[in-house]
Amino acid sequence: MPLGNELGPNLVVVEPGKVEIEMRPVLTHAPSGWVLVDIEAVGICGTDYHIFEGKHPFLAYPRVIGHELSGRIAEGPRQGELVVVNPYISCGTCRACSRGKPNCCARIEVLGVHRDGGMCKRIAVPETNIYSAEGLTPIEAAMVEFLAIGAHAVARSEIGPGDLVLVTGAGPIGIGAALFARLAGAEVHLMDLSEDRLRLAKEKFGFKVTHTPEDNILTGRLSEGFDAVFDATGNAKAIMSGFPLLAHGGTTVLISVVKDDITFSDAEFHKREARIIGSRNALKADFERVMAAMRSGDIPTKEIASEIVALRDLPARFADLTEHRDHLVKVLVTP
Repeated sequence: MPLGNELGPNLVVVEPGKVEIEMRPVLTHAPSGWVLVDIEAVGICGTDYHIFEGKHPFLAYPRVIGHELSGRIAEGPRQGELVVVNPYISCGTCRACSRGKPNCCARIEVLGVHRDGGMCKRIAVPETNIYSAEGLTPIEAAMVEFLAIGAHAVARSEIGPGDLVLVTGAGPIGIGAALFARLAGAEVHLMDLSEDRLRLAKEKFGFKVTHTPEDNILTGRLSEGFDAVFDATGNAKAIMSGFPLLAHGGTTVLISVVKDDITFSDAEFHKREARIIGSRNALKADFERVMAAMRSGDIPTKEIASEIVALRDLPARFADLTEHRDHLVKVLVTP
């Protein structure tokens, strides 16, 4: 893509544990069907922390990170319009894409993972990957992508009013799933190893019932288990521990991804006529659902934004933010 003479800052993870600001030429033109977007805000995701820690299995260093993006269209008739960027670049031709599931495209490329991301001045993305964020602030718009992952998982689960739901993993993705499960009318319980995360879930988002893995949950009215268990832990042991907590006729939704194999009792699975559903990324409808919930005030965006950091200050802060992320919901980065 054509580059101009102007230089702009890019936040680069050079190698595990090393983050730098690099001045790189700013894009001046986008290919046909693509759009230039000037970045307004970027959310730091668990993926970004894993990249910093050297724990991401599909990444080549150095990498400009950042895929939770808001920005303004840089040129054309929509110039200046605030948009949310869908960071999943799909091929448009594989079987999944042809069936309306670009979120699990066979040749998907995710900004900030498979290709450079949005912690920069300007980025080019397919025009089909930008959605109007009218009525939101740039900070709110940068929160949409991670919440859309939770919204997609809840849509996949088909839960409804009165269902008992357990979300394991009370990080940002788990909180997103819990918020949309509650909006669907379910009674939502949260489980996490971290007391700090559970405290945040109660204080900031009003979730009244939380558990740790050591708790004996299946007692009293919960003795028959949960209608849906959402896993957002990224831990194989936690996923397997969730299967016995599933009620008959229930559904396990795997939001997180693990490299390890997971096992379960086939007899118990069939006895329950259980379902295991994988949930990957999000669709345009999920992004729109999140923005509608934000506009209506159903999502407490002020409680989500734990801290706002300027891009220039991020190299000095990244290690500390990574170490203390259990005390944070979402850190946002601005130019």
